[in-house]
Parts: sequence; C-alpha cells; structure tokens
Amino acid sequence: MPQKKYTIQNKPFIVPTNDGKIISEHFGIATDRNSKISIAHMKAPAGWSEPFQTPEFDEYTFIIKGKKQFIIENETVVLKAGESIKIKKNTRVQYSNPFKETCEYIAICTPAFSMNLVNRED
Repeated sequence: MPQKKYTIQNKPFIVPTNDGKIISEHFGIATDRNSKISIAHMKAPAGWSEPFQTPEFDEYTFIIKGKKQFIIENETVVLKAGESIKIKKNTRVQYSNPFKETCEYIAICTPAFSMNLVNRED
C-alpha cells in the first residue's frame, strides 16, 4: 500500500504552560519533529503577557477572536479578529493580551518554534 501524501492532525501536542495560555501545537518539533515550521492554535486569556524576546524565526500570527497586543522594537501594534502580521526573525517583540476577553489565534513559525531559538528576556 502506498504511503499517504498528507497528514491529518487531530491530536495536537498541548504545550505545558503556567500562565493560563493554551498552546495546541499541530505541527512542529514537539508534535512531528519538524524543525522547519510550526503551526499552533493559541488561546491567551485576558491579562496575559510574555516577556520580551528576540526570536531566531519569522512568526506569522492570524487573530481568530479578540485582540492581541504586540510591542515590536518600540512600537505598539494591536490586532483584532481577521487581521494578521508577520514579524521578522531577530526582531525584539513582546506579546500580550491586556484586554478583557480571551484572544484566540494561529501562530506559524519558520523555522519551527523552539525554546532554544526564542531568546526570552528574564
């Protein structure tokens, strides 16, 4: 029987977090060992934020529901449902949801998201 030329992902890897954010990686290092791209479905609760970081990957974000704030270098950008952004690798950025409702979005990273490549500040 020939090998299928597609993969359906119905059991994404749920990344453990301690900040209330739900990360479901559909494809990437944790799920299928793919280091070239990662695709994750995210839910960031109201009031959530991450430290500044300077990732060694391009990150694309598409907002499904709610709003998400980005501080890119020294500029604040807010995206709402239906909008998307590409942030180039080696750009200092901080992600947050200072708003009153959960933000649901898709994040795609090339190469794949890795804690070794994200370079978070403490």
